[in-house]
Formats: sequence, C-alpha cells, structure tokens
Amino acid sequence: NHKVSASNNVSLREFGCEQNLLSRPDGSASFVQGVREQSQEQCVRETCEAALLLSLHPRSSLTLILQVLHDDGSLLSCCLNAACMALMDAGLSMSCLFCGVTCAIGADGDIIADPTAAQEKESRALMTFAIDSTERRVMMSSTKGSFSVQELQECVAVSQKASEKVFQFYRDSVRRRYSKNL
Repeated sequence: NHKVSASNNVSLREFGCEQNLLSRPDGSASFVQGVREQSQEQCVRETCEAALLLSLHPRSSLTLILQVLHDDGSLLSCCLNAACMALMDAGLSMSCLFCGVTCAIGADGDIIADPTAAQEKESRALMTFAIDSTERRVMMSSTKGSFSVQELQECVAVSQKASEKVFQFYRDSVRRRYSKNL
C-alpha cells in the first residue's frame, strides 16, 4: 500500500550543473540537486572504480575532489552525480555512466524519491543507490534505518525509474556544452 511504485511517475527536484569550472584540472563539474563523510567517500570511490576502465591507465593516479556547497538532502546521490559528471568532463574511459538516487521511506510507508533534508529526518529508512546507465543495475547501495525486503525492492525500482531522468539530464548537459563549441 505504498503511494509510489515503479509504474508511477517519479518526481525529482530540478537539476543544475556546470562543467569545466576549474582551469587546471582535466575535468570538473558542479552538480546541484534540490561515520557519514568517510562512508560516503568510500561509496563514491568504489562506484567510480567500478565504472572506470582502470586497466587502460595502470600507472595513473586520479584525484576527485567533491565540495559540498549546500546540503538540502540526498547528499550522497548528489555527490555520485557530480563525480560521474566530473569523470565525463575529464574524458576518462568508463564501462558505463552511473547516477545516484536517494529514496526515503516515511513513517507511513510512503516512498519519497530525492528527499529533502527535512524529509530525511522524518523518514524511518533512507537508501541511496548508484545505478549504471547500460543495464540499470545497482552498482552500490547505502542504507540506514529499518525496512522490509519488499520496501527495499520497491526503492530499487523507484531508483531505476528515476535514473532515466538523471541520465537524460547528463545527455542534455553534454549536448548543451558541446553545441556551444561547434
């Protein structure tokens, strides 16, 4: 009896993005979307390592710096999206793109995609998934709170559906950036 399911339209806050912000790095991006730091860092690092074709550059080092300018909820998914866009901006070879989607489960069992900080505080469970662009599979998950297996599966389905909007945003951003340069 949840209000949000995979077949329903998933609503996300408006996205914002700037690429090639910094002059010295090979790639940079800013992504804005309407134990914590270290575990989030590990989630981002492992997702990036899974997507990057590291065997093409065995003796290379990559430093990815994410700066949180504002946290209005769904921070880990926002960091994942910024990381992917920075890797794209740097022109690094990847097996797939990825995006982050956060879902909250309210006390009433409702699933909220892209929750605000206030909605996160009121939720009984919070889940963030990294979804790949090719098969829409879960590359990484980070969960907090109590939930059933069915609720987990529903949140995965909602996240997979929401990922379509994020990947479309990636395509639109790249198209806008390079159409100006033609």
